[in-house]
Formats: sequence, C-alpha cells, structure tokens
Amino acid sequence: MAEERVQRSVRLSPAVSTAIGVGSLVLAAVASWSSLLMVVWGRVVPGWALSAALLVIALVLRWVLTREGGPADASRLSGKRAVWAWWGNCLLIVMAVLGTAGGAVDDLISSAEYHVLRPEGPGGCRAVVRETSFLVIANGEAYAVGRTGLALGESGSWVVDDGYRPIDGGTYALEWGRDGGYLQISGTSTDPVIRGGSADIDCGW
Repeated sequence: MAEERVQRSVRLSPAVSTAIGVGSLVLAAVASWSSLLMVVWGRVVPGWALSAALLVIALVLRWVLTREGGPADASRLSGKRAVWAWWGNCLLIVMAVLGTAGGAVDDLISSAEYHVLRPEGPGGCRAVVRETSFLVIANGEAYAVGRTGLALGESGSWVVDDGYRPIDGGTYALEWGRDGGYLQISGTSTDPVIRGGSADIDCGW
C-alpha cells in the first residue's frame, strides 16, 4: 500500500510526460538530419548510428510513459488534441527513421571511412574526418571534436578527383596552435583537389 502511494506521488503529470515524450522524438528527428557524430573510446560513431540510438531511447521512453499513463494516454486528451498528438508523433518518428536510414545508406553506397587524426590538440581537441567516394569523385568532411566527444557540424569539406582519398593516402598535414588546428588537404598530380582543401579545427576554447 505504501509502495503504491509512493509510485503515485512520483508519477509525472500529463503535461510533463507529454513534453518529455515529444521532446525525445524531436531530438531524434533533428539528430537524424544533422551533421552529427561522436567519438567514443577513440572510435567514431556516425550521425545515423547516434540518431538510431536516440530514436530507440525515445520509443522506449514513450512506452514507459504510456504504461504510467503518460502522453499516449488518449483518455487524458480531448479528441482533437489526441488526434493531433498522434499524427505529430508519427511524423517525428517517420522523419527520424528516414533520416537515419538515409545516413546509413549513404555511408554504405559511398564506402564511408572515418578517421580520428593524430596528433591531438590542446585541451583534448581532435580532428575527425569522414571520407567517401562515388564513381570518379571523392569527398571529405572535417569535424572538430572536443572533450565531450561530440561534433555538432562540419568544420570544412573538400572534393578530390578520381576517387582519391587524401587522409587514407596520407597526403595531408595537421598543425595545432593556441587558437585551434589547421588541416591542409593535398591531392596528387593526377588526382588534384577540385574544391576546398583546408579546414579550421576549432573546439570552442
């Protein structure tokens, strides 16, 4: 009896439960369509894998809240609100699934490779590069990853002819200074850099 009273006392209100449930889905949907990646124990977790994990967490969280009478309890909502809430949740889930699937397929088709470059910069700042190639064109994106291990967007990008991958080929230079790092990309005489070729690695010191 006492345990039941405690459970009732800590149960979240419908408004808070709804906010948590919808917020978690929004986070998963936004992450699936953004330039996001994370470095964990020296290994790169692609953005699509992160968004997939966030989506699973969001769905599990919503299931738990539903069992506790949370946001998916239609009896607590008016008819119109329940319908709009249901459609809104479905839209967020579809967006997250499409973004996650799109990122995974893109990595697969373009044979994406992720590299954590050495040396590491001051304050634990690291340069991470994603290299891809399709047909006769190769692309690269650089990311600045700080102590949190999370990169929220690109620091620079480049395009190289004939599918050449400069990081994999070792034709690059990474230098660190007080204000951050500078990544210089070089092609070869037969596989030149078509666009871009450098990136400022700034972890926001």
